[in-house]
Amino acid sequence: MEEFLDEVSSVVWGPFLLIPLLLGTGLYLTIRLGGVQFRKLAPALKLALIKRRDADADGDVSHYQALTTALAATVGVGNIAGVATAIYLGGPGALFWMWVTALVGMASKYSEAFLAVRFRTKDARGEMSGGPQYYLAKAIPNRFGLVLSIVFAVFAVVASFGIGNMTQSNTVAASVEGSFGIPSWVTGVVITIAAGAVLLGGIKSIGKVTAAFVPIMIIVYVLGGMAVLLLNINDVPAALALVVSDAFTGTAATGGFLGSTFIIALQYGVARGIFSNESGLGSAAIAAAAAQTRHPVRQGMVSMTQTFIDTIIVVSMTGLVIVMTGAWESGIEGAEMTAEGFTRGLPGDWGHYVVTAGVVFFAFSTILGWAYYGERCMERLVGIKGVMPYRVVFTVMILVGATTELSLVWAFSDVMNGLMALPNLIGLVLCAGLIARETRQYLEADSDLLNPPAESTLHGTDVLSGPPRDPVD
Repeated sequence: MEEFLDEVSSVVWGPFLLIPLLLGTGLYLTIRLGGVQFRKLAPALKLALIKRRDADADGDVSHYQALTTALAATVGVGNIAGVATAIYLGGPGALFWMWVTALVGMASKYSEAFLAVRFRTKDARGEMSGGPQYYLAKAIPNRFGLVLSIVFAVFAVVASFGIGNMTQSNTVAASVEGSFGIPSWVTGVVITIAAGAVLLGGIKSIGKVTAAFVPIMIIVYVLGGMAVLLLNINDVPAALALVVSDAFTGTAATGGFLGSTFIIALQYGVARGIFSNESGLGSAAIAAAAAQTRHPVRQGMVSMTQTFIDTIIVVSMTGLVIVMTGAWESGIEGAEMTAEGFTRGLPGDWGHYVVTAGVVFFAFSTILGWAYYGERCMERLVGIKGVMPYRVVFTVMILVGATTELSLVWAFSDVMNGLMALPNLIGLVLCAGLIARETRQYLEADSDLLNPPAESTLHGTDVLSGPPRDPVD
């Protein structure tokens, strides 16, 4: 099974399919939107982290809770184990391509969040529901958009058990066992019970939990990484130079590292980059659709800060610690490599505890976020009756993931990530004109995101084929 998944992954994530499509889509949207992720990053961060909400707007959770729910789903083991795996396979240069993926991916993340709010609907319980599983069908003419939306929903449900479930519980179990000697099945049981208790409350419960501890967990981990960098400040310039140079030349075999080529660095940098920040994947748009916002542009701006926080801040800390301390040459793989870097970079022998704590909290939050993504796509496919059975199965699979071979789980996740990204990226390219036009119109009136209109003026007429259709028609 692992060999089969590796073969499929090599095609999906090869140099002729998803890598050029991901980078090309992000670059295309960056150009069409006039580099909005660079021009509007400061007001977007202010709206997301300081203002936090649009009063009296439609939606189920605030801007801030939608952001932290999406951050909960993205800031996971990809930021710790995923970065380490990318560097283990592709060398230090893989970190550079993770940065590139994030910078152009911010435009993709903005666009998918814009569309999610633009075409969101209410489910049978009166809760907002949106994302690629809806906007692909509503914005794209004929049956092509409908097919894309269903394909996305199917792959997203399946992918939720990989990227948002088994890889998370697996890495937690391995890290806790390595640091404290606690058996994997015990950790799996604890996570399963805790996650099940939160998931029963739906998006409002998830939003409250993630809003409370996601900022704390990110700050603590980043402070740990900054401590390593400051204590070894003289080695930082050389580490940065190595990351940039190896991104284009590949890396010779050294220490426990077997060596890599340029294309391998590119492949694993992009693959693990999208695993970490999910830009272009379409998943974070599902959380964005639940936001209380007066305009799609406003939530799009908030959502694009998620990629900045995830990759440019958190992933950079992990990657630089691994490269700077030489842990990438140790021959260790996954979260253990990151733990080795923190142990080498901090005084004493307690650096690995910082990583273990980060893995536990990052992974648990990711499980919560992806459970919501999966249930929204299940609801799109079979209706509200499918939500509770999905929650039950999803919760049980947490325990399964904790006791499953790591390499098999990661291979499965890579394939599912790629397959769910394809229909979303196609949709983003087709809807680029709509996104750019309505973004420009809004920013001409509210360039600093300070004066939202009383209500959205973008509902119902300006789509690719006239009035939006009910996606189930």
